[in-house]
Parts: sequence; structure tokens; C-alpha cells
Amino acid sequence: MRKTLDIHNLVDPDSKATEIAKMWDEWNGYRKGWMDEKREIRNYVFATDTRTTSNSKLPWSNSTTMPKLCQIYDNLNANYTAALFPNSRWMSWKAVDRESNTLAKRTIIQDYMEAKVRQTQFQNTVDRLLDDFVLTGNCFATVDYEYDATDYDDGSFSVHYAGPTLVRISPYDIVFDPTAASFHKTPKIVRTLKKIGEVKAMVEDGETQYKAVFDRIMTNRGEVGSASQYDKADGFIADGFGSIDNYYNSSYVELLTFYGDLYDSFNDKLHKNRIITIVDRAYVIDDVENPSWLGGTPIFHAGWRSRPDNLWAMGPLDNLVGLQYRIDHLENLRADVFDQIALPMLKIRGDVEDFDYEPGGRVYIGEEGDVAPLVPDSTALNADLQIRELERKMEEMAGAPRMAMGIRTPGEKTAFEVQTLDNAANRIFNHKASKFEQEFLEPALNAMLEAGRRNLSSYDTIQTVGPNGVEIFQEITREDINGNGKIIPMGARHFQERAHRVQTLTQLMQVKQDPSVAPHISGIEIARILSEELDEPAIFGENIAIKEQGETQTAMMDAQANVEEDLENKAELGY
Repeated sequence: MRKTLDIHNLVDPDSKATEIAKMWDEWNGYRKGWMDEKREIRNYVFATDTRTTSNSKLPWSNSTTMPKLCQIYDNLNANYTAALFPNSRWMSWKAVDRESNTLAKRTIIQDYMEAKVRQTQFQNTVDRLLDDFVLTGNCFATVDYEYDATDYDDGSFSVHYAGPTLVRISPYDIVFDPTAASFHKTPKIVRTLKKIGEVKAMVEDGETQYKAVFDRIMTNRGEVGSASQYDKADGFIADGFGSIDNYYNSSYVELLTFYGDLYDSFNDKLHKNRIITIVDRAYVIDDVENPSWLGGTPIFHAGWRSRPDNLWAMGPLDNLVGLQYRIDHLENLRADVFDQIALPMLKIRGDVEDFDYEPGGRVYIGEEGDVAPLVPDSTALNADLQIRELERKMEEMAGAPRMAMGIRTPGEKTAFEVQTLDNAANRIFNHKASKFEQEFLEPALNAMLEAGRRNLSSYDTIQTVGPNGVEIFQEITREDINGNGKIIPMGARHFQERAHRVQTLTQLMQVKQDPSVAPHISGIEIARILSEELDEPAIFGENIAIKEQGETQTAMMDAQANVEEDLENKAELGY
């Protein structure tokens, strides 16, 4: 059942803005502990020493941090990217009826999406989202339609880009009801900061009724020094600003954008699927129906480890902070003990003259005097073994085994054993990559296709590469990219499976060398399947090798005939 936001005093836009602002404060307060945890993880990942982490409270002289958490963070990011985008054809169009499944329709939709993904640097945006996915366990994005053009004085214009684009939303700039049944159904509020000039442009492009709002927010900034304005400070303070006067004296404006259903209890009316933008937590600056043909809110979320009854997911690094603390503790303890062994404290007893503590120095001792070093127990120097064991555990618990970094486990193994062990060791990693692909990439890509269809008025020109490597420019209309089906990202879900099938087929080709087995295995089918799995259809053709050998023999015979003819001509001419 879809959750709604109850507004009891929906009389004018100002009361609506106030209720949305209160809901932001309430939902944002729910995750205060979560934000504190993420702040500690971020400090450890980007720390250069322990002075900026919770280990700074320890009384050790050394402050070295072993960047294991950072290494796992980088390792997961690199491997997730490699799994999601294994080659240039990592997504495909899957139709649900015969008309949408023609070769021409499938090709033109895939070419359109590949062109838009390439033009908007889609993979760079996904890299930033994977950073959020690993660092916080949650990533959010929306889809917008961008039109970037330059108008010239002679009336002409040049379009730089027109089409859908993926926009990242910081996990710290979005709130929602974490107890909802699903992220898709709960209302959401997104916070953004814009320059005053940007807000002015929004107002000029919007409806006339909201132009007066800009005058009101500018008036408030001029009257911020009055006592009456300070009395209202609690209702206007925006996150990230120390006080209300700091906010109003800055050049920024805070916008809160609400997505979802609103129930007006005053008028007993349900406003479904609305997008409402407010400024200064006081005034509505935009209120429209969600234009998406897909029906739902165009905001997408993926979580690394789902929590029961809580939409804020855990991240792969959450449970590893304590182990990182332990590693730094052992490393600095060992370093301090080593320093004490190399330069120990001295126990001085009796009559001893002042001396310099240095190599080759002399100490003059009176009767019953004594100087002896206080050497600590050297057992602490064996902490390296514990540190290595902790690092190994952290790799496994994060779902990024050492094999993922190219480090081979001990022992001789056959190729089949290596593949089996690799599949088992990477099972957690493959599951999380597939989860990201299904929960996030697939709906985001289909939302981009929908936005492209909805906003394409006449035609669009896309650049593709033909079979011979020549660049081709195609004109695309809305009808060309209309169809019943969806875009399916193929990277993570098929990358591991495809690698396994290719290795199995390679082993089968070795078995085929047995004369008793060869007559019963189709070489043509093996070649066809290999070309499909490698995504290189050009290498397959029935009996193509025989045809190529014939062409080679013909070329060789022609060349030999030309040589003989040249020799005969030279002989006739007396050369």
C-alpha cells in the first residue's frame, strides 16, 4: 500500500511548504546515528594518520594508520566497475512482443541508448554512485532531460546535447520514511543548494504565479536584521548553516523537492504523484504532476546489505571499522615497543654523574650507583601475525577475497579447480554486483529511455559505429525508439557465467581431440557458441576457414602466376 504524507492545514502554498519542511526534519532526525557511523567510516578511509580517527584517543607515541579499509574500498570499486561494464555491449533491448523484437527495432534502440550513455559520461556517474554504494551502503540517482544549446546573434543555434542524463543524489541530501514497505512507494524529499541567480532562472521559466515568491525570498534577505525575523528563526534554519542570518546573508538558496502523494485532510483530497519544490522551507516555488510515463517517482536506490524493516541499508565497510581500529592499535603498539627497545628508558640508582645518552657515551658511577635500561617485553613485536590475519578476515567479510586482486592461494591446482574456487570465493561479490545491476542500473536505464521518448519532439541525431568501424550519423524519431520491452544491463549477471561457459567449452575442445569422442561433437556449434559468448559474431561462419583457405590459395596462385609472367617478359626482352 502506497504511503502518503498527511497535511492537515493545506490552505495555501505556504502551509504546504511548512509541512514538507517539518517532514524533512523528522525523517532526517531518524538517521542521525547512521550519519555518525558514516562519518567515522569516511574518516578511516581517507585518513593519513590516526589523529583524525577514533584511535587518536590512544596514548601511543606513533600515529600510523594502516589503510586497509581504504584498500578494500578501492578494491571493491574497481571490481564492481569491471563486472558491470565488462565490454562495450553491456546492455541489450529485450522485447515482449513480435513487433518490438525485430532486428531493426532492437538495433536502433540499443544504438540510441549507447549513444546517450556515451555522450553523458554515464559510466563516470556510475563510478561516483559505486563510491556511495561502498562507502555508505546506499546510492541514489534520478533521471533528467537535458537540453544544452548555444544561441547566436544571427538567430541560429547549435545543440550540444539533447537527451536523458543520469544525475547522482548524495545520500546525505535525501530523506524518506525508513519504515515504508519499499523505497519505490515511500514519499521522498531531496535537498539542493542553488545560487540566487539559478533560482531566478527557475522562476522565469516556470509559471507566473510563482514569480512573486522570488520577490518574497529576496525581501526576507533584506529584512534579516530585524528582531521579528529572528523570532522566526527556528522555522527557517537550513541544514549546513550556523544560524539564520548566516543563511540569509549567503548567496545560496536551499530547495527541498518533495516526490510522492499528498493527502489534503482539510479539503479531503488526495494529490497523487506530485513533485513540489519549496525554498527557504517557507514558500512553494513549483508544484507539478510527475510527468514520467512509468508512473513512479524517478528516483532509484540500491543498498548493499538490506536491513529488516529499515530502508537504509548497511555498507560493506560498516562491520570492519572495529577491525581497522584493532589493526592500527597493534601497529602503533608494536612501533612504540620497538622504539622503547631501540631507545629504552633508563633506571638510575645511587650516585651517578650527569651524562649524555648517546652511542659510545660514558657514564661515571659512584659507590653503589647503577644505570640499567628498562627493556619492554619483545612479545609485542609479533603483532605482524595478528595484523595479517585481521587483514585477511576484512577482505573476506567485505566480499572481496584476495583472489580478486590477483593473489593466488597456495597449492597446485588444475584449471577446473581454479575456476571452481574462484566462483565460490567471489559468490558474495557477484551477488552484490548483480543486486546493484537489478535494483539500480536496470530501472535507471529504462527511465532514461522513457525520458528520451517523452521529450523527443521531432528527431534526434546520434552517432554510431558501423560494422567496418566507420562512424555513422542516424536521425532518430520518437516512433523509432517506441516499443514494448525494456533495457537489460548484461554485465554483472552474465560476466561470471559467460567466463565459466567459455572455460568449459575450451575444456570440451580438448576432449574433442579424442578420436572416439570427436565424431559425436559438433565443431560448428562449439564455434558458434564461442563467438556468441565472446560477443564477437564476426569470427563465426559455417566452413569459413575453408573458404578463407581457398581464397588464400587462389591469391598465392595468382601471385605465383604474376611472378612467372614477369620472368617470361624479362626473358623475352633480354634481361
